[in-house]
Amino acid sequence: MAAISQKSAEFLLRSRLADAERGDVEALFELGVCYSTGRGGIAVDLVEAHKWFNLGALSGDTRSQQCRAEISIEMTAREIAEAQRQARSWLAVSVGQKYAA
Repeated sequence: MAAISQKSAEFLLRSRLADAERGDVEALFELGVCYSTGRGGIAVDLVEAHKWFNLGALSGDTRSQQCRAEISIEMTAREIAEAQRQARSWLAVSVGQKYAA
């Protein structure tokens, strides 16, 4: 049973990441939800959740903005800074891939 849920969690992540790389704002939000709540068997990781909510917020998604604010309350300044660094890094790589294609 655990192997099945692990496989479904990995599939969910792969498919949502692929959608996020194509600029799907809904995927950015869903990744944030998965990492903030542990939905789909994914381990809770607030830094990772903040990163995805931040990327969604930058795309104008108000739900992402609200969720980012909510989880920020539970995070240290260092964790928030790390999430922001990861979001900038992801954007740099993601945008670079679009122009390289």
